[in-house]
Amino acid sequence: GEGRGGGDGGRDEILGSDSHSRFANQIEHASMPPPGTTLFVSRDTQFLGRIVLDDAIRPTTQDAIHLLSQARLKSVMLTGDQRANAQRVAEQLGIQQVLAEMLPDQKFQAIRNFQQAGERVAMVGDGINDAPALALADVGIAMGTGSDISVHAAHVTLIRPDLRLVSTAVSLSRATLRIIRQNLFLAFCYNAVAVPLAAVGIASPMWAAAAMSLSSVSVIANSLRLSRHR
Repeated sequence: GEGRGGGDGGRDEILGSDSHSRFANQIEHASMPPPGTTLFVSRDTQFLGRIVLDDAIRPTTQDAIHLLSQARLKSVMLTGDQRANAQRVAEQLGIQQVLAEMLPDQKFQAIRNFQQAGERVAMVGDGINDAPALALADVGIAMGTGSDISVHAAHVTLIRPDLRLVSTAVSLSRATLRIIRQNLFLAFCYNAVAVPLAAVGIASPMWAAAAMSLSSVSVIANSLRLSRHR
């Protein structure tokens, strides 16, 4: 996150976002760069120029943020990009809170801070720098097209690089919890009625056994409703 350095014939060459501080006077006279993350190139004490990187926002990303908002989930951007670029992207997507220029350990600490504040945190990432935060989050969600280490660190992997699948995963998990609670209620009702009736002799053991089987069938049938979830 701080840059890369190397040597060529005894000369030090550096590419990174932090080297501009050493060449402030030279950069002041350079033209303003276009929007994006700026990397500065230097050789020894000479500022050579800069490279501007800009990631295009996927067409589905804004829909994904809207879906998460509808699900009463707050979106926060954690990024290693420079603050101005990160703020520009967040404004386009409608994200209110942005934490920019973050190294991997700072992303990790940000997740911990949210958790210590009582939040349940899902982290979505695809890079090597995201791996520590993905592992710490209550739910780490990796993109299948991302780095191997982020996939291994996460709890969930999205096969397609489509952030709308995060909303789908949240919706499916909530539906699963609902089904589990309904199944527990159904099983409890059957047992609460059938067992006492069988114990006092009102219901024959045959009818009690049939009621238990019906309980299992109703639980399975209720669970199968998840196959229709979209």
